[in-house]
Amino acid sequence: MLGELRALQASGTTMGHVHLQVADIPATETFYKDVVGFDLQARYADQASFLSAGGYHHHLGANVWNSRGAAPPPPGSAALRHFVVLLPDDAALGQVAERIPDAAPDSSGGIAVKDPANNALILAVDQKD
Repeated sequence: MLGELRALQASGTTMGHVHLQVADIPATETFYKDVVGFDLQARYADQASFLSAGGYHHHLGANVWNSRGAAPPPPGSAALRHFVVLLPDDAALGQVAERIPDAAPDSSGGIAVKDPANNALILAVDQKD
């Protein structure tokens, strides 16, 4: 089971959910559902998907409203640099990492990956206080 999304922008900041602009809903949904492990909560045809962990209405939204078929933003442009998905333990992190052949260790101790729209995310173990 997945944990929560957490932003690394400010120490201690936790994001309740993240919305992504993506190029393709089916590819994005497959990645976040079948590879990362989120549950699909809602789908709006081929326009948007909302996924979560633990039955919450959504932790992750993805849509093509401004980005259907678009290439990722060029380097240096204003864009989301990455977000962090916290998993409950090392075993869960290892299980997800096994499903992502191009996953790479991150300097924070997590695993850096990219989704089909080239959005960067870090998978890490939740270090509960």
